[in-house]
Amino acid sequence: MRTGDQYIKTLNDGRTVLIDGEAVENVAEHPAFRNVANTVAELFDIAADPANGMQYDSEEIGAPANLVFSIPRTPEELRRRRAAVERWAKHTHGWVGRSPDHVGTFFAAFAAHPEVFANPNDPEGLTRDFAGNLRRYYERILREDLYVSYAIIPPQYSRATTASGWEGDFIQVGVVGETEEGLIVRGSQMLATGAAIADEVFVTCIKPLGPDDVDFAISFALPAATKGLKFLCRRPYGPETSSEFDYPLTTRYDEPDALVIFDDVLVPWDRVFIDRDTDALRRQFFDTGAHALGNWQAQTRFTVKLQFIAAVARKVTQVNGTDRIPGVQEKLGELAAIVSSVESALLAAEYTAVPDSSGMLVPGKRSLYGAMGLQSETYPRVINILRDLVGGGVLQLPSGVADMKSPTTAPDVERYIASPGVPSEERIKLFRLAWDIIGSEFAGRHQQYELFYAGAPFVVKGVYTYRHYGYEAQVAELDEWLAGYSIDGRASSSDRVGEAN
Repeated sequence: MRTGDQYIKTLNDGRTVLIDGEAVENVAEHPAFRNVANTVAELFDIAADPANGMQYDSEEIGAPANLVFSIPRTPEELRRRRAAVERWAKHTHGWVGRSPDHVGTFFAAFAAHPEVFANPNDPEGLTRDFAGNLRRYYERILREDLYVSYAIIPPQYSRATTASGWEGDFIQVGVVGETEEGLIVRGSQMLATGAAIADEVFVTCIKPLGPDDVDFAISFALPAATKGLKFLCRRPYGPETSSEFDYPLTTRYDEPDALVIFDDVLVPWDRVFIDRDTDALRRQFFDTGAHALGNWQAQTRFTVKLQFIAAVARKVTQVNGTDRIPGVQEKLGELAAIVSSVESALLAAEYTAVPDSSGMLVPGKRSLYGAMGLQSETYPRVINILRDLVGGGVLQLPSGVADMKSPTTAPDVERYIASPGVPSEERIKLFRLAWDIIGSEFAGRHQQYELFYAGAPFVVKGVYTYRHYGYEAQVAELDEWLAGYSIDGRASSSDRVGEAN
């Protein structure tokens, strides 16, 4: 179990992180990445302390490992795993969406089903042992406490066709050559949240590919400092803030999002999990239970985030003295109902988890995907309720902490921007936090992020939620009931019994 300091030291490894037209020399020291990297370091320190209950004895490596990377095989292991994920999420209040436990959870499920990654041209793994590669990589995650990010979505070059239909050179990352050492890949992939401060990046494609897209049907992992690998980052929000007091979330939790670019990068054979196999590409997420287990981790984090926002909303009404107004109580009640429904779905998925063919417990998909299907509506509604409750209070704030310290402005700030029994600094701190949730650039990024967390909303609802609800059984029950009567009336008791037999 490595410490935060050990993690920070690994970031100065020569990786190519691009921002404002230049390569960053050391991401651990750069103002765009320093604070969020320190937040991740705090997560590793929490896990490294045995008192926090985030360690378990891993049978895969025969040593203690981080619970957030474990393969749950019993209800108690599943519960402990959720508690560990929740422990990390509470430290960031849910605002770090791609913390190390996210992709690590996917690899736990992958490792439970190495057969999915078996090389069809070499099923015994005598030459190209992809299943063995996957298993050994998972053991590395456990042994080294790795922070793995991922890039699994094609760039938005065209949504009308898949990569094989795009003109010109490779836009989406794909195989352009093969050597004795490994695959040569070229192109790009999005959206690698956290990759600039991660140890490694996992690259594949979750979007369905056709027969002509075989060159893009790959799955592999590489160190962030791999030659020819580049991270082109979006504009960071932290460096532009006036202070931590003014932007408490932005300054701590602004994860970097990046387009990952591959300039004829060598992927060594021992890091290849899938090589130009569209069937295996689809199966890696859905036949292993990885999609369900990974999104269960995500919903645990999302629940913590909603609870935090609800607490801010409640405190705002207390400070404003509006919490006795029936209309405000209704808003708080609606907020409580929304958050409770997500909490309940998370626990229901745990309660209805079933073991798969490997013995790994897969959270109940009906409850899990039910909550995910509404996430694109849940989050904006929660934000709008908070927006309604704070009103113009987030606009009636000083320009920054300088106004609270300057003898020219501080007396007026202290006198006029306060509430009964609530000092000026306390009120401003709360409303600054609310603004960082609803109105800052960081807030806008998070709204977009939660809307598309698991993909386009029509895909989440139309594929995951719809397919896993269990309509078939319910329609069968309905058909049986409908068959029990006709224009001639209800069937007799003996007829019903006979039909049942």
